[in-house]
Amino acid sequence: MDGPLTGTQARHTAARFLAEHCPWADKDAVLLVVSELVANAARHTGALARLRLRADPVGLAVSVEDDDPKLPEPRAPDLDGGGGFGWHVVERLAERLAVRPAPGGKCIEAAWAAPPALTHAVPD
Repeated sequence: MDGPLTGTQARHTAARFLAEHCPWADKDAVLLVVSELVANAARHTGALARLRLRADPVGLAVSVEDDDPKLPEPRAPDLDGGGGFGWHVVERLAERLAVRPAPGGKCIEAAWAAPPALTHAVPD
């Protein structure tokens, strides 16, 4: 999905993708990561986010790109409603996490490995 999107659109898109391509994935964890990455792009960069979902026999990758080159900065959680939890949640739920420059901004990719039974399956 390219172009601006809301957290709700991102969750719906990711939920459909998971149902079709990655029924093995922890849906709650992936959807929370998608929500946090899209919300953080909107809140902290004011930039438009683009969501990309990719599945292959090795696993699942979720990428969110925005038009701000500034890298995420973890901050101490504020229990009085000031936020600071999102990036920590993403770090905890993603098996692999990468932040890299993208044209005009950055790309944050969270990834999860497919279960061993799927990665070692031999076609009939």
